[in-house]
Amino acid sequence: MLLALLALAAVPAQGQFLDAEKSAAGPTLGDARAQKFRVGLEVKAVGGPCKGIYASMPVPADWPEQKVQVVNEDLSADVRALRYRSLPGGVKQMIVEIPDLPSGERARAVVTFSLERSSIVPPADTTALSIPQKPDRALRQFLGASPYIETRHPKIMKLAKATGADLEGWQKVEALYDTVREKVEYRNGELKGAARALADGWGDCEELTCLFIAVARVEGIPARTVWVEGHCYPEFYLVDGEGNGWWFPCQAAGARAFGGMPDQLPILQKGDSFRDPDRPGKTLRYVSEFIRGSAVDGGGSPQVTWIREPG
Repeated sequence: MLLALLALAAVPAQGQFLDAEKSAAGPTLGDARAQKFRVGLEVKAVGGPCKGIYASMPVPADWPEQKVQVVNEDLSADVRALRYRSLPGGVKQMIVEIPDLPSGERARAVVTFSLERSSIVPPADTTALSIPQKPDRALRQFLGASPYIETRHPKIMKLAKATGADLEGWQKVEALYDTVREKVEYRNGELKGAARALADGWGDCEELTCLFIAVARVEGIPARTVWVEGHCYPEFYLVDGEGNGWWFPCQAAGARAFGGMPDQLPILQKGDSFRDPDRPGKTLRYVSEFIRGSAVDGGGSPQVTWIREPG
């Protein structure tokens, strides 16, 4: 197949970055790291032939701090189609279709992406930054509840209001950030969400991210999850006096990083409330891999190995 640059641009409210000559209020891009990343699957028909195999999986997308290009598509002869689609909110998926797979045979579809991922430097001047008073539709989706982000939980609301009282703009967000890191110890464990993490006093990167996003949204600050390989962290959105807005990252778990991001891991998706056409009726905090297929005459079943690794 012809290799092409993926058109993965996000909507404007999700991806503005600083034009350094116009304002000192926004973030700037730091050093860029070139890397390769492989995404795909291998499927084997076990116990008999299979048909109608369909799979979807998230792939790295273009963001202001990340540029993505396809450099190789490794497809076996059984793969009929490979295509891409975007979901509302910040996810790009790769779709693979395998109409027939004989018993014992393997099919393979693996794409190698070339990534240029930049670090993010905090703004030089934060005094003009404020919470958007009239967020547009693209931002409003990052102000309500999401799976495991319980913005209406009484204890989360109380914490947000107490922490943010009498503070504005950058200072308010930073106070919320520091309070979350003080209240919740960073410790690995099962997924339990913002409310449980606050009650237990500990959680991993997902819990710390969920709690920060929850308290930020309670205070009217748009916030969302950034999913990178093996990790996640939050972003929050502020505007300057002229209405220009930017997303600012922060490291909820681990070494302190507020308003900038030194990490350069591949970004897989942004957001925490998605609708996937492959799973109708469900709201997903993260769009994971999906596969379906059927046996022929009661025969085998597709056995899948997902591939997501440095290239």
